[in-house]
Amino acid sequence: MAIMKDSGSGKAMKRIVVIGCSGSGKSTFSRKLKQVTGNPLHHLDKLYWLPDWNLRAAEEQDRIQKERIKDEKWIIDGNYQRSLPIRLERADTVFFFDYPRSLCLYRALKRIVLNRKRTRPDMGEGCPERFDWEFMKFIWNFNKNNRPGLIALLDQAPAGIEIQHFRKPREARDYLRALEEQKEEEVA
Repeated sequence: MAIMKDSGSGKAMKRIVVIGCSGSGKSTFSRKLKQVTGNPLHHLDKLYWLPDWNLRAAEEQDRIQKERIKDEKWIIDGNYQRSLPIRLERADTVFFFDYPRSLCLYRALKRIVLNRKRTRPDMGEGCPERFDWEFMKFIWNFNKNNRPGLIALLDQAPAGIEIQHFRKPREARDYLRALEEQKEEEVA
């Protein structure tokens, strides 16, 4: 897997989109990527969810997202396929977590158990972690119902976007490790 190196144009890895099924590890990866790049991190779950699990209106979601993508550097973590084209119009890099549903279900259930009744830092205020059968069904059906649309949107993405398609967690870990090593070499 090739790492996109900054050629001096200032374009590489400035505006980053992280997508994939719930439970795939997008937020964890994004936090680590923020440490390496220094880019501001925006979790769509934190921006879109209001207290008591009330979702903002689509128009408000779009307005918030359009405001965030005006910045020169950012990482935006979150699936929200309906609004993905907004992010893609300014992105230079996309990380697509394309993992088996069994892994995503396991990780989502583990997250629920570990964070039960607490609001995670990447979630909207007043939205404590809880078991939600509809959410589990969403994950179970993601590869059938959502994955094809994501791939179609990525296929239509503007030219020049670097797309990293991770099919195994090891690929994401190896990518981050290589990026960290590259950064250390640049500092030395």
